[in-house]
Amino acid sequence: MKSFSYCALDAGAKRRRGTVVARDARHARQLLRVQGLQVLAMRPALASSLLARLRGSPLTQAERVLITRQMATLLQAQMPLTEALQAVASQNEKRRVRQLVLDIAGRVTEGNPLATALSAHPQAFPAVYCATVAAAERSGYLEQAFDHLAEHTEAQQLARQRIRLAMVYPLVLMVVSLVIVAFLLGYVVPDVVQVFVHNHQQLPGVTVALMAISDAVRQYGIWIAMVVACAILAAGQLLHEPRRRRYWHAMLLRLPLLGPLLRGSEAARAVRTLAILTRSGVPLVEALEISAAVVGNLLVRQRLQEAAKSLGEGVSLARSLEQSASLPPLMVQMIASAERAGELDHMLERAANLQDRLLAGRIALALSLFEPLMLVVMGGMVLFIVLAILMPILNLNQLVS
Repeated sequence: MKSFSYCALDAGAKRRRGTVVARDARHARQLLRVQGLQVLAMRPALASSLLARLRGSPLTQAERVLITRQMATLLQAQMPLTEALQAVASQNEKRRVRQLVLDIAGRVTEGNPLATALSAHPQAFPAVYCATVAAAERSGYLEQAFDHLAEHTEAQQLARQRIRLAMVYPLVLMVVSLVIVAFLLGYVVPDVVQVFVHNHQQLPGVTVALMAISDAVRQYGIWIAMVVACAILAAGQLLHEPRRRRYWHAMLLRLPLLGPLLRGSEAARAVRTLAILTRSGVPLVEALEISAAVVGNLLVRQRLQEAAKSLGEGVSLARSLEQSASLPPLMVQMIASAERAGELDHMLERAANLQDRLLAGRIALALSLFEPLMLVVMGGMVLFIVLAILMPILNLNQLVS
């Protein structure tokens, strides 16, 4: 994608100047004609690659939800696809989003399927989105597919918002507590303790330990922070290698509290994706492969890919998932009963909703335990500092008496 500067006349014969992102100059002129502009002059914009990179940034989840919901409403009103895309673009105030939707409209006008036009922007529209639209185009139920996609994306957004809001208070409490303790160790404790040092008073072991910690924070605090930051960056670089990242993901799944949360989150994401794909008419094997691709944990992704391979060889879905140990047993049992009853689409959605509720309950329980634990830890640190300061004072009073 390139950026072009243009000068054009609008419907009122007024000159308008701006930039447009397109594949080439011909495509840029076509996009401007779709907006009702008559191009007078056009040339490549300065720093076009930078502008294209900035304007080609992925959509936020809220923006994708809004576009999907608008498309579902307009298509249900029997509006032609190209006109619906143009209407969605005209209603969006953000130029980046407007240009992206107009690019999709231009590709559809050229005769490309909508799924192909969407797949030209993989960072904005993930594989599950494009596969659902492609299946809907084949079956002729495009407006229903957009409605399902809107519900799916809204559910994901709501789940993420709940987790983020639940994490705000513990994170703020932890950061503020660490800042206060660092301030006490770096500035308050040394001045107080120096009074007893100048009097050549023998200090208790707690005070000596606190002085050592305080000196370490003052002298080496910046270096310790730099070493920790470098270690985090180095670990991030090492985890770019798939084998190491897979080992790290496997270790995370074995952790006592975090492991079940991660496993449940990945299972809910995979099953919800599988539900929307099968409901939209995507073949089951392809749907399971796409569901595996959206999973972040490499070990769970590999197990789902093995299940998709077994499914392609003729094994039932429930049996494939059971053999791969990729999903919790309860979800596998629900899928098995749905296969026997012939209601796989509805049961997958119910299984995903059930897993989301279980995951929300576990997160709430973990946070309810984390908050008092943080208070106990910070209370213990404050008690340690107070005892280190008060014990020399008590010893001094005993000597004076």
